[in-house]
Amino acid sequence: MNRGLLKLAVVGSRSSYGRLAGISVGVAVGVCLLLLLWGGANGLNARDDRGAWLRETGSPSVSIPTSAGDPTASGPATPVPLTADTVLMRANPVEIFRDQLINRRDFAALGASTVKIPGIASPPAPGEYYASPALQRLIETTPQDQLGDRFGRFVGTIGEAALPGPDSLVVVTGATETELRQSGQAFLVSGFTANPYGASAAAYSTVLLIGAIAVFFPVLLLISIVTGLGAAQRRERFATLRLLGATPRTISRIAAVETAVPSLIGAVSGVALAAVLRPAAAQITVNGTRMFEADLATGWEAAAVVVVLVVTASSLVAAYRTSREGIGPLGVTRAIQERTPNAWRMVPLLAGLAAMITAVLLIRVLEVRLAWLESPLLIGGFALILVGIVIVGPWLTQLVSRIGLRQARSAAAVIAASRIQRTPVATFRSVSGLVIAVFVVSVFAGASSIIQESEAPAARPGLLQPASLHATVAAGASQDRVAEAARRAGQLPGIRSATIGYGPAALNQRDAGPEIFLRAAEAPGLGFEDIPETEIVAVDSSFLHYWTTQPLALTRAAAQNLDGLVPVVIVVATDGTPEAMDRARTALDGSGVTAIPATSPRDIKLQSSARLVQGLAVLAYLGMFVAIAIAGLSLAVATASAVLDRKRVLGLMRLMGMPVSVLRRIITREAAVPLLSVLMLSIALGFLVAWLMVTGIDDTYRVTWPATDYFAALGLSLLLALAAVGSTFSLIRAGTAITATRFE
Repeated sequence: MNRGLLKLAVVGSRSSYGRLAGISVGVAVGVCLLLLLWGGANGLNARDDRGAWLRETGSPSVSIPTSAGDPTASGPATPVPLTADTVLMRANPVEIFRDQLINRRDFAALGASTVKIPGIASPPAPGEYYASPALQRLIETTPQDQLGDRFGRFVGTIGEAALPGPDSLVVVTGATETELRQSGQAFLVSGFTANPYGASAAAYSTVLLIGAIAVFFPVLLLISIVTGLGAAQRRERFATLRLLGATPRTISRIAAVETAVPSLIGAVSGVALAAVLRPAAAQITVNGTRMFEADLATGWEAAAVVVVLVVTASSLVAAYRTSREGIGPLGVTRAIQERTPNAWRMVPLLAGLAAMITAVLLIRVLEVRLAWLESPLLIGGFALILVGIVIVGPWLTQLVSRIGLRQARSAAAVIAASRIQRTPVATFRSVSGLVIAVFVVSVFAGASSIIQESEAPAARPGLLQPASLHATVAAGASQDRVAEAARRAGQLPGIRSATIGYGPAALNQRDAGPEIFLRAAEAPGLGFEDIPETEIVAVDSSFLHYWTTQPLALTRAAAQNLDGLVPVVIVVATDGTPEAMDRARTALDGSGVTAIPATSPRDIKLQSSARLVQGLAVLAYLGMFVAIAIAGLSLAVATASAVLDRKRVLGLMRLMGMPVSVLRRIITREAAVPLLSVLMLSIALGFLVAWLMVTGIDDTYRVTWPATDYFAALGLSLLLALAAVGSTFSLIRAGTAITATRFE
């Protein structure tokens, strides 16, 4: 290929530099986003893998032998002995400080234990603890009676290899074997799981893959739109080269090289930009913690793959488009007549919906669990729907434009509708990024709407007060120790009362039985008003459950005193301040008489299942922001490209006397018609897909009315669309001057 010919074709005029710079910048932004998103996906997987050990459940620490004469009969439970290759572990699910959940694991081990606990050198001795750096900083900056006294003596930090992120609050404490066995919550552990989410891992991975596809797709659209910048200008020069004797194959090669060079520059710049922005991206908090910066690194191999794929794809597409345009040697290009879109374009969209609906029917209606089929149906169906929206858009755009042409009452309306009729595919391509963004935003908003703020019931007599805490008493704890723990808790600042609830000694200590027995004199401290005139009163044990919303009444207890009853629960009422709540938690959890950490009705929103979905919601809204930003940039580039490609036609209109304001209305209508044609479809499909995803994962979730963030996102999308179109108005005046009508 002649170097002079290539230079003439690629940089034959000053405007070519701007076009090439635009391609490079657009590709750089797209590659940067691709690498950051790829790194984020890898980081989430790495983070989940590091935190997988925190989901270890172990094996039961007691065995129940069957009777020799009756295989169905069971004998008394017997402890499974602790050995050198096992440790006794208690996973505390609700260790809380303020509104933060602390992952606490209590261990008891023999001195010669060979079990390796992730992140620490050896199991801590009773009264000692290892903490994550973030938790230790929190302990050191908080009064001991509010947090530090819960754990004992600090002996070291937990390594990063065992922490999901730099903000993770994890503590590993030492305890005696007797203490853990009496709690009834301990398990024998010989090793730690590497499966981040156990049985729900497939569903979690499916959600992440769908989210990745949803965010990657607009990026690919951006790169596709950017590489086509200034296509008409390029065709004119290619036609001149054809007149000089260049063959069609040579022209296709020039088009490929012309696109490859700025794409390569942009792709390499995008790799560098991603490396620069990686520390900032690592500051984004997902599911309660940031990521380590190393989590977002994709490696040079992945960066090289992205660069090669982007440059190769853009070059091949440029060569293919040029060969299809049939550029002739007569100094002009032959207009390519687009094929009229038809209803068959709905097939991919319908196929995607059918795949997702089939997955939901299998899971929820037929109750057939086929892991090898569910995820492909959901993920493949979602990808088909994304592609289907882009494919069906031109057909819907053409239908709407026909109606608009019949109703047109102005020159701008007639010209815009006529052009859309002739080129529905090219017209819709300019707004496809924003249409996809609206769809993605609707999916994310619908999926995240399942998170409802679960508030504790308002303070009413007969309900556990929101500002109170309760802790189950460990089996075997003496009444004197329990009474002393309650007395000390009741004397702390901000504590209004500390009440002990009793139950029959024959029952398992983890189950308070059908009723809890109280001293009538202490009942007002729990918020009761109508108290029977007797020494001992009883209340249904559901009084302790956070889901109880109907007030319960006290009744006379059959017993006249507490003889034969044992402590089963301690309830502490506070003034509701965070300091008082944390003092009460620390007093109960550090007393040594409770089986599990103290809980409050206010802790509902911090439960693990809700937190997982909340973490995904953060990703969802982050995805919304990325999708909208990319779509706005894509629309601006596509609209500018359309103006540049038609500057001669628009210049002739100005030469005939058409005001610039009318030209601006034409460009605005050409962007608004395809956008509005598919907007409502995108919104409806987004919420339908969100419902299918949510239902397919867990039928207890419900898609509700979206939060105000969704409507703010839609408003931002429309503002970006207006700004994108408005940014091209200056091009209309400058690009349609009389010189633009010159034919060479």
